[in-house]
Amino acid sequence: MRDLVFVAFLGVFFAGGFRRPFLFILVYVYIDIVSPQRLTYVLLNSVPISLLAVALCVLSWALIDDKKDSRVGPRQLLILALLLYCYLTTRSADFPVEALDKWDWVWKALAFAAFLPLTLRTRLRIESLLLFMILSASSIIIVGGIKTLASGGGGYGSLNLMVSNNSGLYEGSTISTVAIAIIPLILWFAKHGTIFPPDWKVKGFCAALIFSCLLIPIGTSTRTGLLCIGLVAMLMIRDTKRKFLYLGVLGVIGLAAVPFLPSTFTDRMSTIKTYKADESASTRLAVWKWTWDYTKEHPFGGGFEMYRQNQIRYDTEKVEGAAGNVEVDKKLTVDKARAFHSAYFEMLGEQGYPGLALWLMINLIGIARMEVIRQRYRKAPPDQAWVTPLASALQSAHIVYLLGAAFIAIAFQPFVYMLIGAQIGLDTYLARKRQEAAWRPMQKVRSLEPATS
Repeated sequence: MRDLVFVAFLGVFFAGGFRRPFLFILVYVYIDIVSPQRLTYVLLNSVPISLLAVALCVLSWALIDDKKDSRVGPRQLLILALLLYCYLTTRSADFPVEALDKWDWVWKALAFAAFLPLTLRTRLRIESLLLFMILSASSIIIVGGIKTLASGGGGYGSLNLMVSNNSGLYEGSTISTVAIAIIPLILWFAKHGTIFPPDWKVKGFCAALIFSCLLIPIGTSTRTGLLCIGLVAMLMIRDTKRKFLYLGVLGVIGLAAVPFLPSTFTDRMSTIKTYKADESASTRLAVWKWTWDYTKEHPFGGGFEMYRQNQIRYDTEKVEGAAGNVEVDKKLTVDKARAFHSAYFEMLGEQGYPGLALWLMINLIGIARMEVIRQRYRKAPPDQAWVTPLASALQSAHIVYLLGAAFIAIAFQPFVYMLIGAQIGLDTYLARKRQEAAWRPMQKVRSLEPATS
């Protein structure tokens, strides 16, 4: 029965795309984020719905869509350069078979991110994309939030988010980062959205969804999620008029929430200050050191999945007792083929210094461009009052991602590249609007000039 519901839903969606071709973009966004193939038993598993959706996206844009307003931004070219570089490193990868498995989905994420801004010609399309990204992610977040409330917290790696496959947005640290990153965007829709005008029902849903987003790091017991909550709370100060009141309310809410937090969450969070005794943290440090040493000898990286060759040794320290009677228990651990646990070291190890440089440029330019837009439209007329808050929300989401990426290997997470595509789309859309606004007065002046014989 569940298979039939998914098939009917996607069938209606695809059918709508033939009437409104931009819907094919939204179909692909939903499929790529939610992965309904994993949620069904037979029907969708046997059909390449993702490939079908992206093919219809490109064909409908090439054959039907109006392309006169499409613009290519510099970051699209950087994304294509990163795509080409990843292709070259894949051909010479240390683990060619395993590298092809990762390349199979990475190139799709990068290619779609480079293509996506070409379709974002209007505010409605930009807003539709972000809305579908949020709603698609919320189908996972709401389930996790309900299960957290029902069970009092699932614990690290044990909260079931509809599927048993611990990859994509269904991985605990990844969904924690994304859930917190989209909070500023949810707040934007609660105030400036036009697809669903922000009445009491929309605002109520947004408030409930934000609450569910905050529950995800608790349910998954991820330290990364806690750090992201702290960062997004600080970033929101920029756009708050009563900053001291905001900080006071934030402190009160934080203190009031502590007694209700499950022990699985508080116990894991306490390991932040005792990282030397935590095997997970010690593994990260050891893998990062190994990757740094590897890149010194292989500056162009080892290709996808190159971490499989690492062999690490590290000590964990457990301190017991009080001052004057302290015992330090050291334990030597030997391990191999441990994952990067960091997007920065993922890029450094797999793509070397050139790949890391391209990746950093794509991300940092995005943050800088959103800041330029924030400042440029800060005193805009009422019809453009939505621009600065949206640029601020996109920038905050991106910064939160970069913090989470320090502890998770999500350098090629498709959700983030869609976010980057939305940034580029907003940037090029506003640039075209400014160009049109500058051109109109020139046309009026020319029309007033006397005709010459």
